[in-house]
Amino acid sequence: MSLISQNARTNAKKTQREEHIKEPPNLEEVEDAKDSDDNALKVKKRKLEQSEMKQVKEMKKLESFLFGTLYSPVEFGKEDSEVETGDTESSDLFFTDRSANSVLSVYEEDADVSEESDDDRAALQRKPVWVDEEEEKATINITNVNRLRKLRKEEDEDLISGSEYVSRLRAQHVKLNPGTDWAQIDSRSRTDRSSDDESDEENEAALNQGNRDVDDILRTNEDLVVRSSSKLLPGHVECSKLVDANIQDPSNGPINSVQFHRNAQLLLATGLDRKLRFFQIDGKRNTKIQSIFLEDCPIRKASFLPDGSQVILSGRRKFFYSFDLVKARVDKVGPLVGREEKSLENFEMNGTARSLAFTEDGQQLLSAGGDGQVYHWDLRTMTCIHKGVDEGCINSTALSTSPGGKLFAAGSDSGIVNIYNREEFLGGKRKPIKTVENLTTKVDFMKFNHDSQILAIGSNMKKSSLKLIHIPSYTVFSNWPPPNVSLSYPRCLDFSPGGGFMAVGNSAGKVLLYKLHHYQHA
Repeated sequence: MSLISQNARTNAKKTQREEHIKEPPNLEEVEDAKDSDDNALKVKKRKLEQSEMKQVKEMKKLESFLFGTLYSPVEFGKEDSEVETGDTESSDLFFTDRSANSVLSVYEEDADVSEESDDDRAALQRKPVWVDEEEEKATINITNVNRLRKLRKEEDEDLISGSEYVSRLRAQHVKLNPGTDWAQIDSRSRTDRSSDDESDEENEAALNQGNRDVDDILRTNEDLVVRSSSKLLPGHVECSKLVDANIQDPSNGPINSVQFHRNAQLLLATGLDRKLRFFQIDGKRNTKIQSIFLEDCPIRKASFLPDGSQVILSGRRKFFYSFDLVKARVDKVGPLVGREEKSLENFEMNGTARSLAFTEDGQQLLSAGGDGQVYHWDLRTMTCIHKGVDEGCINSTALSTSPGGKLFAAGSDSGIVNIYNREEFLGGKRKPIKTVENLTTKVDFMKFNHDSQILAIGSNMKKSSLKLIHIPSYTVFSNWPPPNVSLSYPRCLDFSPGGGFMAVGNSAGKVLLYKLHHYQHA
């Protein structure tokens, strides 16, 4: 081969190599390769997202089956198109309820309330999704169940409609669980913006009514807080033990008399240690105010005068004492001229007088004794106006009249207590309203409280022999005396003027003090 041909071949190879190097790459092929890779990633990502959405929807479906649709609400801010994305099967399972004029759900309304404009807020109103038509047809008897009786507006009301029943239940719930509008800023303005014209008129009427109620309160001096019901229920009496009334100065002998002053803050306590003690009752400290010693008279009985200005003290003596609370002076009265009795506790009737009781107006006196009869005396004419046999009684030992004089109770040495209607007894009816047989020993004292709903009966011959009787039902309170509490030998008892306190004097020289929770005032 010649040199020329070799050079020509070499040059031809160089030329081909240079052309190959100078030829630019194909961009379309590169872009196609990249697009194919991106599409593959997108498809893979889309499949992954669809798989995750399917799992989420399956979980929501399971929650819906288990707990109901309330636990899978529509997400805030989602549109119909966003909710209904996905496959056809899933869109059939989950849907958005757009009824009630396309009003937002309660959840959406609560979430977007800060973003709504005034016009939108006025346009959106909460409407019931479903109304039970059977409510109007149904009737409920609210007297059959005790807890529903509070829903009555009239005493003889028994049947009400279903809708009225629902309304009263809601009102009772609001009454028991008042709102806290005072803690909300600008609550009144929000209420005005969210209500229509009719609601504004109702709010204005309610405000005017409230102003009238305030005016009525300012025009009267009656108690502002009064219990909804003044009737004491039978069965159990709600009470609690307080500090002893004479905790600062206990007596050295048995307590024979306890009595509250008409102002309900002062209590006297006397006994055989010849001391008259006064205490200021508050249930916490019960401060001692004063004590008086009577050297020659062990005190058997002490009592305030009706006006509360003096205290009369007596014992088994021919004389008695009078203590003036205003002047703080003790006066000795007696002995009575022309009387030879060594004691002033017995007066002659057909039998011996063992118990006395005045009526509330002070115009009549009841007496009873060894002949088993109850006498009525007119203190204005000083004559006996009636005499009647106490049923089943041989020796009468205690008498008590109720405030107002409608009832009186007579106790005997056998432990029987007869409760009578006084007008019927005076009219000739001898049958008692109720015979109480809960005491087994002699009845020594009895006392009605201020509203005649409680009658206390007791005997000093047996420990804790004290019973409280619910007068409207004439039944004994089953939780009195309190369990595991000893009253010792009770000797006297008194209720405070408002019924809130009950004081019990015993043979140990203590005055036990109890709070009756049904009564708000002492």
